[in-house]
Amino acid sequence: MRKLLLLVLILGAMSSPAQNKKKKSSKSNKKVTVVEKKKVVYQVFTRLFGNTNTTNKPWGTIEENGVGKFNDFTDKALQEIKKLGVTHIWYTGVPHHALVRDYTNIGISNDDPEVVKGRAGSPYAVKDYYNVNPDLAVNPANRLQEFEELISRTHKNGLQLLIDIVPNHIARKYEGKNNPKGVRDFGADDNTNVEYDRNNNFYYIPGQAFQVPTSDTYKPLNGESNPLIDGKFSENPAKWTGNGSRLAKPDINDWYETVKVNYGVRPDGTKDFPELPQGFDKKSYEEHYEFWKGKDVPNSWKKFKDIALYWIEKGVDGFRYDMAEMVPYEFWSYMNSAIKMKNPYAFLLAEVYNPNEYRNYIHLGKMDYLYDKVETYDYLKDVVRGHKNPDGLSDINNRLKDIERHMLHFLDNHDEQRLASPEFAGSGARGKSLMVVSATMSTSPTMIYFGQEVGEAGNENGGFGTRSRTSIFDYVGVPSHQRWMNRKQFDGGQLTQKEKDLRDFYQRLLNFTINSDALMGEFQEIQTVNRNETDTYGQNVYSYVRWSKNEKLIIVANLSPTDESAFRLKVPADVISKWDLANGTYTLIDQLYGYESSMTVADGVGSIKMNVGASESFIFSVK
Repeated sequence: MRKLLLLVLILGAMSSPAQNKKKKSSKSNKKVTVVEKKKVVYQVFTRLFGNTNTTNKPWGTIEENGVGKFNDFTDKALQEIKKLGVTHIWYTGVPHHALVRDYTNIGISNDDPEVVKGRAGSPYAVKDYYNVNPDLAVNPANRLQEFEELISRTHKNGLQLLIDIVPNHIARKYEGKNNPKGVRDFGADDNTNVEYDRNNNFYYIPGQAFQVPTSDTYKPLNGESNPLIDGKFSENPAKWTGNGSRLAKPDINDWYETVKVNYGVRPDGTKDFPELPQGFDKKSYEEHYEFWKGKDVPNSWKKFKDIALYWIEKGVDGFRYDMAEMVPYEFWSYMNSAIKMKNPYAFLLAEVYNPNEYRNYIHLGKMDYLYDKVETYDYLKDVVRGHKNPDGLSDINNRLKDIERHMLHFLDNHDEQRLASPEFAGSGARGKSLMVVSATMSTSPTMIYFGQEVGEAGNENGGFGTRSRTSIFDYVGVPSHQRWMNRKQFDGGQLTQKEKDLRDFYQRLLNFTINSDALMGEFQEIQTVNRNETDTYGQNVYSYVRWSKNEKLIIVANLSPTDESAFRLKVPADVISKWDLANGTYTLIDQLYGYESSMTVADGVGSIKMNVGASESFIFSVK
């Protein structure tokens, strides 16, 4: 999110894309003040969403295991996603990436399985940034038009959409078959005789050819015969691998299917481009855009800016940037400011895992949101697994207080173990209290991963991808999600009662969050006073208050998956004073299920009798 909060678009009751364009093209350039609300991102792995096949054969082909298509996102499907309380949908795996399937009849070259992970391929080894994955189209030759129709259908159903951009690396065999006029392919103009040149798109290992990585425990396609599996891949000189490996023969655990993109960072780590002047962390995106006008920047910067603007022009509303911290924040300033000049409401989300760099990527890189993984996500995971108590959440909130609006919260995504897996919470129900905390503790957006809302546990072994994570490398089905999909009726017709109850919980919670004023207001933990002064306060209970001018909330969550807790919750005097509550009795209404309780205020201190079951939470509104 930017410093100019008035630019934030509220997508729970959002304007149409046409209206957005009208605002952008206004000659007056007047800023439109809007009431800010929570955002909810629904991440969906596009290849898997509409797949009804339940075979799930390890290393199975499309014919054996099936695949979803763009047109599986019907009006009905999108309406049901929106009803869940979603404002944005992130279609993961849309850009055309390397995969093992023959599409030579439409002019796409075959990819060597020795530099592809899995059969379906990693969505983070992009092969052509100006087109989309042919697997996702009913008519692969017409795949871009089918995606454009999905963009239109998404907007028509009141949602905005994100796709991935992966600036740090591209597929080992990148081929821009669909480049717009004047766009040169990555590496086409590189000087391959040197390790580094500022305007090279890649880093090279002169005098050495690339060697396919080998392993005693892994065979491409699980040992299946394929004419391209011969222990060779033509790349001479070899390029640095995507994770930064400088070996001509990368390790099998390296990102060997990708090559690292050069952004003008010399091999010794020094910067070979203009740096932002001191104080630019306080400048607007317009000022960042003006700074870069006329500046000489590395060629890779221009290429990725052109890619981003191409998709913005097609109606994409924002991006999720993969491994953003492996690319210098000056580049992000350059590209993100250009995006915002085209669409001030663009939603820019980055994968950054180094807390010491958060503020650089937000304030200097002009990111709207970063993953809050290594702080909130990791901590909540430790709590539910019994490794910590929740008290440290208050410390995290204090550390991130100045940037908490920018830190996207999640409990499930394509990289992580499923929330309902035995390795994490153990079931969808055991993750409910974690979800309440994640979704209500800050003003940041909330993200859920498709299937999370029905307790998908990721038990399948896809082949390259193993259980506990839904595979992003294989053709697989997602069982709990498929039961909700109900043969593409998208009505939950095959869900178990537990799954129905869980989805109902998510729908109640997420819809509350996108309509609550208090969740965009103030936060204060009441954990410390209750831990210190309430004898029977549960070891895994966490409590806090949220408020705005019009709404006062008391939130209590029991993060223990096994133990209930009975106690008297204390609402301290400073909160009661800020809320201007006199001594007396106040009705409390739980915003999830309508449960009614009461708070007694005596001598300026509130007291609430609580009995909180395992994994249970209450969001009390004070009446």
